[in-house]
Amino acid sequence: MEDTSSCSSTVAGLSGASFLQRPLERLSSTQSLNVNTEDEAAAPVAVIALQRYLSEQTDEQQQLDSYSYDVTVTDGVWRAKCFVHPSLNHLVHTNTLRTGADIDITQCSFVYNERMLGHGYMCIEKLRCGAERSALLSRVKDDGSLPMLVKHGMERSVLLQSDVPLQVSRKHYLSLWNNEDPEGDIWTSGSPPSDTVLDVSTITLLCSLESCVRNTWKPLLVKILHKSRLRYFGKFGLEIDYPFHTYFEVADQSGTMSLVLWNELCPDFYQRLSVGTVLYIQNYVLKPSYSNRSHPQMDHYRMKMFCSVEIVLNARNPTSVITVVSPKSVLPQWRLPDVSYQFTARSELENLSNNAACDVIGLVTFVGRVERVKSKGNTGPEKYWTYRWIHAVDGTSEHPLILEVFSSSQPEVFSRICPMTYLVCTQMRVCPVEGSLPYLTSSNESEMFITGHHKGQPYVSDPRVKSFIQWTKTLKDNVVLQKTAVGGHYCYPRPPGTFTQSMADVSTQAPLVAAADLKKELETLQYREHKKVALQGQIAAVRYMKNPKTTESRGTQEKEVRDVSADAHNHPSTAEQTVAASSTSASPENISARKRRIQTRKATQSSLNRVSTSAKRRHKDTEEESDPGSEEAQDVECRQQLHNLNPDADVLSWESSSWPKQRQEVSEHLVRGGLYRDSVSRRFTFDEKTVLLRQSNLQPTRWMAEQNADGIAPVVCPGYYQVTILVCQSAFCLNFPAVDAAYLPVVSSDEPRAVGLPQDPHGNTMLSCLSSGFLCPLGDADSNSESALPEPEEVLATAVELEDTHVVCVLDLCSLGGDEMEVLVDKVYRVTEVSLN
Repeated sequence: MEDTSSCSSTVAGLSGASFLQRPLERLSSTQSLNVNTEDEAAAPVAVIALQRYLSEQTDEQQQLDSYSYDVTVTDGVWRAKCFVHPSLNHLVHTNTLRTGADIDITQCSFVYNERMLGHGYMCIEKLRCGAERSALLSRVKDDGSLPMLVKHGMERSVLLQSDVPLQVSRKHYLSLWNNEDPEGDIWTSGSPPSDTVLDVSTITLLCSLESCVRNTWKPLLVKILHKSRLRYFGKFGLEIDYPFHTYFEVADQSGTMSLVLWNELCPDFYQRLSVGTVLYIQNYVLKPSYSNRSHPQMDHYRMKMFCSVEIVLNARNPTSVITVVSPKSVLPQWRLPDVSYQFTARSELENLSNNAACDVIGLVTFVGRVERVKSKGNTGPEKYWTYRWIHAVDGTSEHPLILEVFSSSQPEVFSRICPMTYLVCTQMRVCPVEGSLPYLTSSNESEMFITGHHKGQPYVSDPRVKSFIQWTKTLKDNVVLQKTAVGGHYCYPRPPGTFTQSMADVSTQAPLVAAADLKKELETLQYREHKKVALQGQIAAVRYMKNPKTTESRGTQEKEVRDVSADAHNHPSTAEQTVAASSTSASPENISARKRRIQTRKATQSSLNRVSTSAKRRHKDTEEESDPGSEEAQDVECRQQLHNLNPDADVLSWESSSWPKQRQEVSEHLVRGGLYRDSVSRRFTFDEKTVLLRQSNLQPTRWMAEQNADGIAPVVCPGYYQVTILVCQSAFCLNFPAVDAAYLPVVSSDEPRAVGLPQDPHGNTMLSCLSSGFLCPLGDADSNSESALPEPEEVLATAVELEDTHVVCVLDLCSLGGDEMEVLVDKVYRVTEVSLN
C-alpha cells in the first residue's frame, strides 16, 4: 500500500477517487525522476486554466519557445497547477491543449526550485488530448472551490496558491494570445479617485518644462487627453519584473505633452487612468522625447504641443507620486481643457485623406472572428497582434463603416463586441482603397467603447453622438437583426485587379512563395494566425462540395453538417445534385425540363452557356462530337462530362486531361483544404449571443461554466468549390506538390464579404468566378428579382478553360485550431494580369 502521508490532504476519504493525487504520491514515495501513468486505468483530467509567461533563459527552452505555460487541471476532487514541458508547447500554439477540454497525463515529474526553499511543482511531460468539451467539468459547479493539491511540506507555497508563474524568476502572466492585454490579478482597477485637498499654489505649467534645466520640478496638474495601448518589452536577460510601458497625452492651460508610465506603475495605474482623468503628479523626471513614438492627431485642440521633452514616471529613482483627482474636486479656475473629439460620419469618409485620424460611432451589424498576425520587425521574443473586422452603420450612408480593430488593451470590451451594440472607436486612421470603399484601422492611441461602457465618457455630450442616438430610435430591432452576422472568414480589401510583384516593397501585397515556403508556413502557423500568400501554378481539378467540414472534437472523426441553405442561395438541392451527377443517360423528359429551367434565366445565363459551349469545342479530342446548333445536345454533353470525369454520384467535379497522370507524380499534398464551421459567418440572435461570441473570440485562458452550455444549430452554408492547385516548381524538380484550397463565392449582397466588393458583371465561368470572388448577379433577401445564380454544374462546365493555364492564386491561410487548417482562394490571376514592378 502506498504511503499517503506525502500529500497534503484537507479532504478526508477522497484520495482513492483522485487521479491527480496518485502520481504525486508515487513521485514522493519513490526515487524515480518521473512517473509513467499510461498503464493506469486513469480517468482524464480537465483543463481549467492555461497561462503564459516569458521563459527562463535555458538553452533547451530558448530553442523550443520563448514562452512557458502553466496549466491548472482538475480531476473533480483536487486542482493542480502544473508546468507544461516545453516539448508540449506546440499543443498550445495550435489550441489543441485548451481550457475546457479533457487530457490524459501519461508522464509527469516533480521539479524542485533550487533557489527557493519549500517550492516545487509537477511538470507534465507527456499527455494525450481528449474531448474538446469536458464531461467532467459539466459536474463541477465552482472549480475555484476545489482544494489545490500541494506536496507535503509545501503547503505554505504562495506561488502555488496565487496568480503568479511557477518559475520564480517571472512575476506576472501575459495574456494567452497577445502581449498587449492586461492579464491577472496584479492589474488593479477598483481604487477610487482621491479626495485629498491639493496644494495647487506650487504647480508648474507644461510650457515651463521645455526650458527648465533643474533636476527637481514642481508638481503638475494635468488632464489626460489620449491614452495608448500597453507595450510589453520583456526579453531574455532583462532584469525587470514588470517590463511594460504606456504613454498618455496630457494637457494643462498652456499646452500638451507626452507622459510615459513605466514598469511597476503600469499594473498599478493603467486601468485606473482614462481619457478625461485629472492627475496631480510629483517626483517625475523629464527626458528627451522618443522620436519613433507615434502620436495622436490633435490639431482640433488648437493648443501648443511641447514635443522636445516628455514626462517620465517610474516606481524608483525617483519614486513618482501620482494622485488621481476625483471629478467632483476639479475646479474651473484650474482652466484644464475639455476633451474634444473628431466624430466623422460614414458619408464624410471619402473626403478624408490617407492616414487622417477620426472618431466614429455606429451600430454594429457584423463582427468577424478574432485573428492574430505576427508583429513585423520584432527583434525579441515573437509577438502577435490580435484584431477583428467590424461593420457598423450610422444612418448617413448606404455603406457601413468598415473597421479593422486591433486589441487596445481593453479585453473586456474587445471580446464583447457584438451586433446590435453601439460602438465608439477613437483615433482611427483612414485607409483609402482604389476602386472600392475606404476602411478604418486602429492606431496606437485608439480606444473603443460598447454599450455598457459609455457612461461617464467625455464624448456622451458630443452633438454627433446625440444625433446618432436619435437616429437609432427610429430603427426596429427585428429589421436590423435580419442584416447582422457574426464570425466566419473575412478579409478586406480584396486583392487588386493586377498582381504586382514589387521588389522594393513586399509589405503591401501577398508575397509570392515557393512550395517549400508554403509548406513551412502551414507547419508553423499558430492558432488563429492569418497570412496571405500567392502561389503560381496550374489548377488541375475543381470539385463542388455541398457541406462544410465540422469536427465534434480535436482528433475525432469529422462529420458533415446538413445543408439547409441551398434554396436561399438558388443552388440546387442535394437531391437535384445527386440526380444531375448520377445520370448515365439523359431522357427526353429530363432534357426538356432542363432546357426549360435554363431558358428561365436571364441573358447572363445564356452567355454562360455560350462560353461553356465554346470551351468544350476546344476540347473535342476528349469529348464526343455533338451538333453545335443543338442546345439539347450541348446540355447532354455538359452533364455527361461532369459525370464521366467523376463517377461518384454525390460529387460534381472537373479535372484537367493531364491530372490523372500528374496525380501519380505529385510529391506531396501540402494541405487538403476544406471549409469549416468557423469559416462561415452566421446570423446573430440575442438567444445565441453567448455561444456566438465564444466561437468568434479566441480560446479563453480560464474555463468558464458557459463553455459547457449547449451549442447551436450547425452553420447555414451553401456549397463550396475545392480547388486543387499544382504548384510550379523548378525545372530540376521531377515531382510537383499540390495544394487543395476552398473557394466560397459570395452569392448574396447581404453577406458581409459583399461590402466593398467590386461587382463588375462577368460570365460566371469558373475562372471569372475565381477572379471576381462572386457569382453574378448578386441579389439580396429583399429583392424580388427573378434572376437566378448559375448552378454548380454550369460553372464547372466552363472549367475547361483552366486546362494548362498558368495562374497566380492568392490564398488566405488561417489555423482554426487543432488540425483545422483553413486555406481559402481569395483571387486567381491570369498571367496577363500579372506585372513585375
